[in-house]
Amino acid sequence: MDVPRLVRMQTNVREFGSCPHACAPRNCLLPFLAALLLLLLFASAAWAQQQDQTDVLSVDDAVKIALTNNRTLKIVSLNLGVQNQKLAADKTKRLPSFDSYIFASQLLTPVSYTVPAGQFGIFPPPIGPIPASSNSITTGAHPTALVTLSASQPLLTLYKINLHLRGQELSVDQAAQQLREQRLTVIDQVRQAYYKMLQIENQIDSINASIKQYDELDRITLQYVSQQVALESENLEVKSRLADEQLKLLKAQDKLETAKESLNDLMGRELETPFRTAALSSVSAQEESLDAARATALQNNPQVAEAAIDVKKATNARDLAKSQYIPDLNFSIHYSSPFGFDFVPLNVASAGLEFRWEPWDWGRRKDEVNEKTINIEQSKLKLDSTKSQLLINVGDSFRSLQEARTAVVVAEAKQKASREKLREVTLQYREKTTLLRDVLQQQAAVDSADSDYANAVAEFWSARASFQKAVGEE
Repeated sequence: MDVPRLVRMQTNVREFGSCPHACAPRNCLLPFLAALLLLLLFASAAWAQQQDQTDVLSVDDAVKIALTNNRTLKIVSLNLGVQNQKLAADKTKRLPSFDSYIFASQLLTPVSYTVPAGQFGIFPPPIGPIPASSNSITTGAHPTALVTLSASQPLLTLYKINLHLRGQELSVDQAAQQLREQRLTVIDQVRQAYYKMLQIENQIDSINASIKQYDELDRITLQYVSQQVALESENLEVKSRLADEQLKLLKAQDKLETAKESLNDLMGRELETPFRTAALSSVSAQEESLDAARATALQNNPQVAEAAIDVKKATNARDLAKSQYIPDLNFSIHYSSPFGFDFVPLNVASAGLEFRWEPWDWGRRKDEVNEKTINIEQSKLKLDSTKSQLLINVGDSFRSLQEARTAVVVAEAKQKASREKLREVTLQYREKTTLLRDVLQQQAAVDSADSDYANAVAEFWSARASFQKAVGEE
């Protein structure tokens, strides 16, 4: 209701309150109450319409929200960021490295140097030896400092560094597959939680239908008791069945609230965030063939990709172990300068090649290479085992999906038959041509059929979600 219309209504009410006629207060109050009631009805309808438009959550929307806000998925995503940062840090090892060393100290004892006679040469007279006699040069006990600077560029060592970086890149690829695997897990968890909610809601609808049926049956039975054509115990039995259904409704509603909280948690939202589920489409058509599903799974499943990366990492680790036979060769520049010392060079700079190699290792490097070779065989066997288990899982989920689809058809047929039978038996009971126990038995059969159908539909969608996860489909 718009504001101008509401103002006009209030103005009319005020005019009614100041009725110039000598009418009774009760007669003047009735239009006001009627207007107030209409206002509340309009507001309630608008609020309900707004809720219907904003609170509906489809399973696809739930998946999108979870992929954005799920906390576990964010943790795994941050792990991928950590691996990328480690790779970026290790890449700097290929560039020149710079090192500085400063040692500031206080001499505890003087430092003396003796320059013997003729140290700088002995010349013919009259010059003679230089110096003519031995001399001592002493640095007193005062503060001193030693500054050393160096720069080094790897040469042969670059091969080892690149092998290490290759291993880090494979770790990044593996972290990316772990992230994709976690995405599939979160998608499956959201779908399963959503379908569980739908199953509970279907149970609630079935229970409400049963309660409505028992209410009508209670009314008819109470009428028959008053007409003395039914026993009081029969009416009490109906009432007990009605109370039992109301208890089932309470339990189902509690389960629904818990399921909502679980789904909100998976979506990374506040647990109390309200929403309503959207109706699912009908049972989907047949999937592709089992062979095609297995081929898709081998191509898309992240667990297979992770196992394949393990084989590459093991091979790279063996190559890295073999590279230890290669000596380290770097191009380096060094500079050093002592401060506070007498009779020593103040600036010393040099450039050249640094060579480091361990000629004898007592067979250590050979044993390490053999170890890495065994690890390669282990990772290959793990890859084969992962593929085999995946194919088994895809086959099992494929067959389970086929069974679930057939179960829905069977449950739907039983549900229709039991409801039609209940309608017939209830009509016969109204016409007093059948007994109450027949109606109660058929109502129990309807309850069972409704429950079986709800479970069959939920199991179908659950089986379909499991199948999608097995083939690596998001």
